[in-house]
Amino acid sequence: MPERLAEMLLDLWTPLIILWITLPPCIYMAPMNQSQVLMSGSPLEINSLGEEQRILNRSKRGWVWNQMFVLEEFSGPEPILVGRLHTDLDPGSKKIKYILSGDGAGTIFQINDVTGDIHAIKRLDREEKAEYTLTAQAVDWETSKPLEPPSEFIIKVQDINDNAPEFLNGPYHATVPEMSILGTSVTNVTATDADDPVYGNSAKLVYSILEGQPYFSIEPETAIIKTALPNMDREAKEEYLVVIQAKDMGGHSGGLSGTTTLTVTLTDVNDNPPKFAQSLYHFSVPEDVVLGTAIGRVKANDQDIGENAQSSYDIIDGDGTALFEITSDAQAQDGIIRLRKPLDFETKKSYTLKVEAANVHIDPRFSGRGPFKDTATVKIVVEDADEPPVFSSPTYLLEVHENAALNSVIGQVTARDPDITSSPIRFSIDRHTDLERQFNINADDGKITLATPLDRELSVWHNITIIATEIRNHSQISRVPVAIKVLDVNDNAPEFASEYEAFLCENGKPGQVIQTVSAMDKDDPKNGHYFLYSLLPEMVNNPNFTIKKNEDNSLSILAKHNGFNRQKQEVYLLPIIISDSGNPPLSSTSTLTIRVCGCSNDGVVQSCNVEAYVLPIGLSMGALIAILACIILLLVIVVLFVTLRRHKNEPLIIKDDEDVRENIIRYDDEGGGEEDTEAFDIATLQNPDGINGFLPRKDIKPDLQFMPRLQKRVARRNVTRCCLKRKTVENHGFNELRGQDQKRK
Repeated sequence: MPERLAEMLLDLWTPLIILWITLPPCIYMAPMNQSQVLMSGSPLEINSLGEEQRILNRSKRGWVWNQMFVLEEFSGPEPILVGRLHTDLDPGSKKIKYILSGDGAGTIFQINDVTGDIHAIKRLDREEKAEYTLTAQAVDWETSKPLEPPSEFIIKVQDINDNAPEFLNGPYHATVPEMSILGTSVTNVTATDADDPVYGNSAKLVYSILEGQPYFSIEPETAIIKTALPNMDREAKEEYLVVIQAKDMGGHSGGLSGTTTLTVTLTDVNDNPPKFAQSLYHFSVPEDVVLGTAIGRVKANDQDIGENAQSSYDIIDGDGTALFEITSDAQAQDGIIRLRKPLDFETKKSYTLKVEAANVHIDPRFSGRGPFKDTATVKIVVEDADEPPVFSSPTYLLEVHENAALNSVIGQVTARDPDITSSPIRFSIDRHTDLERQFNINADDGKITLATPLDRELSVWHNITIIATEIRNHSQISRVPVAIKVLDVNDNAPEFASEYEAFLCENGKPGQVIQTVSAMDKDDPKNGHYFLYSLLPEMVNNPNFTIKKNEDNSLSILAKHNGFNRQKQEVYLLPIIISDSGNPPLSSTSTLTIRVCGCSNDGVVQSCNVEAYVLPIGLSMGALIAILACIILLLVIVVLFVTLRRHKNEPLIIKDDEDVRENIIRYDDEGGGEEDTEAFDIATLQNPDGINGFLPRKDIKPDLQFMPRLQKRVARRNVTRCCLKRKTVENHGFNELRGQDQKRK
């Protein structure tokens, strides 16, 4: 119990002692408008001028007009006296009443209307509100009339150290390169204190490191953190935790403090060279591996990270530098060995390489530590594999004349089994490349023979594929392309390049070139074409035409004289013999057709027809058309006139009761041929022109007694000509007509 009482007394007296130390001296404010405002922080009452003079002598501060001070966070059993208002008009008769208004009047601050004492009835916090503006006035107690004008004054809340420093931006993170020199700046931190930075040392902060030594240090006032050890190695320790303290009251005892943490990460620098995990690597690879295949991987470890750990790999020595290559894998940071050229187990069974790994990004600050590279040995063993046959050449080119005999050998291909246990080879032709089966091959020795005749003029090249297959293992096959060129022989005679037709003007001059012709030959001699032209032996002394060889291998036909006449001879045929320069030479005869034509004075062909020649010279096409139209019109008039004359001589009525048309009957029986005279009068066929133009009218029944015999014959003849089958006349009608005919005679 006594211990508990002692703790309570200590808790009670501690704030009073602090208050007594921090309180400013009590002073009276100078009178203002016959009133005075007393600022006091203690409950002592001052009544005499001597005591006032003693206090003024003690204070080294000047007068502070219109201000009062009250200590924040003060709590006690009774309200704290802030100050006292007094006016000279107060004789002590209690007829004056003091009134207070403004910030916190009545709620925070309360005035004794008789004595003018101002008390703080609530606990104040300077960090919430640092000062209050109030208005005081003295009025008559009875009438409430103001005795003097209102006077404004300020009550300031006096600070005490009741707020600890705070790191508002914590916790902190910072980086610094590894291997940095001593005193390299890392970062700086900032703490804030809510206490008054002007009054006292409540907001004066001092920084220190509680944890993180001896690696880092801090400036006490600026809070700049620096490295305290040189050459800190990231590979040894990458991250450090630093605890920082900020203490107020200038760091003295009794001050408040706050802490925060700082995480410092060492960033990497290239201070470590690459190092192979092993000095010797062993790999094996089949000899038939595909080019570009990865053989194996080697890796040089680097304690650095990021781009500082990037290494490039190279093959710097060995007996397989031409067959292998090494590339860098940027993701895995290792070297990949790949095959560049084919391997052959039978030629070489193993290879030794020396590879090197070197850093890509080198920091010159650490170049003195030695070369940032390392080497290792790689041994590659080639494994035997069953390989397909190998041809002696990747491609073959054969030549054969187009007149080569069937079954003759035109070439040969060879292949071998590259394996140690050599297997016999069989050859065949891929018939998809020889659909017409023009070639054959000997399965044992690879000799290619001709199966069908060749014609260079149809196809110059033949491309086939030869297949080689191991007899012991039919899955091992190889293919090789064979190009066969057909060589030319002189087996085609030359001929005219096209169908020529020459035109000769009647008014041409002697020696004039009528036509220039050229020849063609389907053959293709090595030295090019050279043609010889000649006339037939019996036409060498041709009186009309001659020929002339030109330098461009063409031929010109010339006229020997003038005065050709198309009425005498319209067309001339000139046979020409064309021979080539082959061995033996071939020749053919081509005939040139030469037409004689009428030409204008300047040699332009106008007409080549004989009929056109008899027309009057100088008639235009319009005149010819007009003449033809007149002739046609005259012919039409003559025909109409003849027709009208015939109609005048034609009888209008046939007196016979029977129409000739009714006597014509068609039936399906065939007649008796030329001896059948019962059906018609044969005299009608013998004298078809005896009608004399008489045509009976079919719209009027004719009179049989006036019907001439020729008219009946015409009717019979018409029946004979127009019917596809034999037609005849009924016997009784035919006999009747015959009887009438005899009567007329």
